[in-house]
Amino acid sequence: MTPQDLTEAPWERLQPLLPPQQPQTARPHLDHRRLVNGILWRLRTAAPWRHVPERDGSWHTVASRFSRWRRAGTWQRLFESVQQQADTAAQWEGAMHDVEGTIVGAHQQAAGSPNAAEADALGRSQGGFSTKIHWRAAGDPHLMTLVLTPGQRHEAMGFEALMASGAVQRSGQGRAKQRPGRVGGDKASSSRHLRGYWRRLGIRITMPHTGTDHRRGPFDRALYRLRERVERLIHRRNQHRRIATRYDECAEHDRAMWLIAATRLW
Repeated sequence: MTPQDLTEAPWERLQPLLPPQQPQTARPHLDHRRLVNGILWRLRTAAPWRHVPERDGSWHTVASRFSRWRRAGTWQRLFESVQQQADTAAQWEGAMHDVEGTIVGAHQQAAGSPNAAEADALGRSQGGFSTKIHWRAAGDPHLMTLVLTPGQRHEAMGFEALMASGAVQRSGQGRAKQRPGRVGGDKASSSRHLRGYWRRLGIRITMPHTGTDHRRGPFDRALYRLRERVERLIHRRNQHRRIATRYDECAEHDRAMWLIAATRLW
């Protein structure tokens, strides 16, 4: 086994959530565990599909099934199922969520998208050719949801979309958990418009005021220090080279890799 391969404990938790394994026919069918290990190998190394180790099956099979499951929404459902399991087992604390935006540099291989660059969340910021990742995190730390925009977009432009997604479905009856009791952010998310938006939702705010904000209320510095959890999540992301730098032309492929990494962290 390699360090990125699934061990027995996470595989036993993951296996029931995957699509049914097709029966063996005249043509050998790639086992789901080998497939997932091949994808995790690429997530960790950022190597091309053609370099996937032979022990994980044919690189073409691994790549095609990754794309097929992405189109079918399998990676999104897998991510949501793991969140639901953690919620049922009370393994995370979701009272306060943190919102953050960070720029991910795009490799030259990401250029040349058949769609418009805006449609595939590619743009040019001060850091060059890049994508901006807007994410909402909770707990210690867990990614709740993310939104991709071109690199030059301001962080505040993705936050309303973050709050509209990322609901955790309950295992039994009841409404999904979507709105936290409190949201923490930095000055980039401390605009007057966003503060009014969160107040209308009944969400308390822990954010420093900007210099141009003339209406200033109390600011809890102790709660604000908890934002170091989302910073640690950013550093854990860098362990996966495939998402530390963007290589895909298609934004949906890139987002699927983010979901796979977040599922493993959960």
